[in-house]
Amino acid sequence: MVQPYEDSGTLTDLRPDASTQRYEEARAAAHRAMTNVRLVPDPPEAEPEVETERPAYRGFKAGAAFFGWLIALSMTAFLVLVVAGLGGVVSYFLDYTAADARQRPTEVALAAAIGVTVVLCLAYFCGGYVAGRLARFDGKRQGVGVWLITVLVVVFVAGIGAALNVWYDAVGRLDRSDLPLAVGTLDADLLLYGAAATGGAIVLLTLVCAILGGRAGRRFHDKIDRELD
Repeated sequence: MVQPYEDSGTLTDLRPDASTQRYEEARAAAHRAMTNVRLVPDPPEAEPEVETERPAYRGFKAGAAFFGWLIALSMTAFLVLVVAGLGGVVSYFLDYTAADARQRPTEVALAAAIGVTVVLCLAYFCGGYVAGRLARFDGKRQGVGVWLITVLVVVFVAGIGAALNVWYDAVGRLDRSDLPLAVGTLDADLLLYGAAATGGAIVLLTLVCAILGGRAGRRFHDKIDRELD
């Protein structure tokens, strides 16, 4: 726009309108702001977590514990045969006879107690492992279930044995004095305390091994779940 002065013959410099100047300044500011903008994509929506351990699949499973118990019995019989075979081979090469066993009843009883404990621990670890694999969840409870089934069976069989002893005096008719561990060749108190200690160790250790086996059986499914996640 041209602005006249008092001297009509003289023209001043061209000056931009105020609104045009503000428009240009706003445009320049917008351009600077757009050049500094960095577009950040929105993060993907998180998928809702699905609970794999549904309540319906948790808890004690009687079927898994029962088949685990059958495996424990089978492994007990198998390991007993293996240990008996190894003992026979060792005694043959060392020329260890029944007369030698009668002369050292304490050592024989200690070796038998250790052997039985180790065999049962391995057997119940295998039984708990199978129960944990079958049930998929709560492996520890399945191991305890395997052990509890054994306790119930032992109590049932002991009850039947006690009834037969009352009716037919089965224990009084049992006479195996030819055994190297007969009570006559071994101190009665030592035999009683040793049997009690062995029984307590078997009860406690088989429970622990069954729980560890059930936990190990569940770890197989846990590895699969981690691979699928």
